[in-house]
Amino acid sequence: MKTIGLLGGMSWESTLSYYQGLNQEIKASLGGLNSAKVCLYSINFDEIEKHQRLGQWDEAAKILSKAAQNIEAGGADFLLICTNTMHKVAPQIETAINIPLLHIADATAQQLAQDGMEKVGLLGTKFTMEQDFYKRRITDKFGIEIITPNQDERQAIHDIIYQELCLGVISNSSRTRYLEIINKLHQQGAQAVILGCTEIGLLVNKSDTNVPLYDTTELHMQAAIDIALSNSEEIMLCNDSD
Repeated sequence: MKTIGLLGGMSWESTLSYYQGLNQEIKASLGGLNSAKVCLYSINFDEIEKHQRLGQWDEAAKILSKAAQNIEAGGADFLLICTNTMHKVAPQIETAINIPLLHIADATAQQLAQDGMEKVGLLGTKFTMEQDFYKRRITDKFGIEIITPNQDERQAIHDIIYQELCLGVISNSSRTRYLEIINKLHQQGAQAVILGCTEIGLLVNKSDTNVPLYDTTELHMQAAIDIALSNSEEIMLCNDSD
């Protein structure tokens, strides 16, 4: 079994989902007392959030690159960044380490493409919904069209993530708001909706709506499990940093 490197803490609420989910899936696959081999580095999200808010992405990249180097030194065979937004600095992190990076957008888009999805909605932080680092990767590499909510809806989604979900607050009214936005995207032609923030799955799940939902946390974990249990010694990942 290969060792999975987790760069977490953004927020720790969703990193908990990664750690629990990986171990549950390994146990389900192998049985007995088997659990996942994990090297986890959890950073202080307050530091990262301040850099996000001020647009200081290079400073955030330095923090995460150092953490990724520590994960590599701890014996990880490959790396997962346990957040969608901070894949904005994935290219900088990749250049700082010698182990492969399993990109969360690739893990998600591969499943979308396999399921024949051509146009999908995207929920996430404002950074993920409004900037190109995430949307363009999915469109350019997989040919899938991405649509996002309007400006007011994007702000509401963003605020709920940072003011509630990252703090462990689960609100029925916020769930209702998210579901309204999901249904609106579906009416606008989205065949499915990406839950493009690792905290959103704490609030909304597939049983809440008839619109197909693609939880990036779940898909990222499953791709990691497949690699960890692969018999191949070579880890083949999509590491294009464009």
